Amino acid sequence: MKFDTIAAGVYPELVYPPYKSTLKRGPLQPLLRIAAPVPVSDNIAPSPRILLPHDTDLTAQGDGAPLGEKIVVTGRVLDEDGKPVRNSLVEVWQCNAAGRYRHKKDQHDAPLDPNFNGWGKMMTDDEGRYRFVTIKPGPYPWGNHHKAWRPAHIHFSLFGNVYAQRLVTQMYFPSDPLFDYDPIFQSIPDLAARQRLVSRFSLDETVSDQMLGYEFDIVLRGRDATPMGI
Repeated sequence: MKFDTIAAGVYPELVYPPYKSTLKRGPLQPLLRIAAPVPVSDNIAPSPRILLPHDTDLTAQGDGAPLGEKIVVTGRVLDEDGKPVRNSLVEVWQCNAAGRYRHKKDQHDAPLDPNFNGWGKMMTDDEGRYRFVTIKPGPYPWGNHHKAWRPAHIHFSLFGNVYAQRLVTQMYFPSDPLFDYDPIFQSIPDLAARQRLVSRFSLDETVSDQMLGYEFDIVLRGRDATPMGI
């Protein structure tokens, strides 16, 4: 995969003052392009052998069913010409239905779910498609500003031919009232690009009376690229 073509307004600024932590961690000097590529032979390409049972079903990783609304998320990973990105590793992670991550740094006053870890991984198929089952995450406070709450979202990590080629983005849910108040979502300058982070409800992907379906396609570069680095 080539990740060097970036459409104007698609990626957020590295320092975006309303997103306060970027003031401390964002680079203040102009970035330098490294001319020499990293040799592929010096890296290990992702392999289907790293997949574990239930990696694609985040609701089946505990001793029982987790709490919350069960959903299925699917989509395609595409290049700028609409061609599928095949056999590519996709990782996801998220908070639980109460809005808490299973991580020691998350001390939000919300319950942990003993039957929900909140992470999974999968490989895209020959059509560039991925699919996983999970629980719809809840919103949560994050301390960035007064009444700061993050919209419900799922983090995505995508790998190219080697582990050194990695992109990270977030998927949101339709019609979330917190969009207008979230500096991370608003850090994407282009309105159309922001909307490409929002999944689509899909009755076709909905599974009977078991779970609602959502579609989220990821375009790696070009005019219709999915915003990354958020």
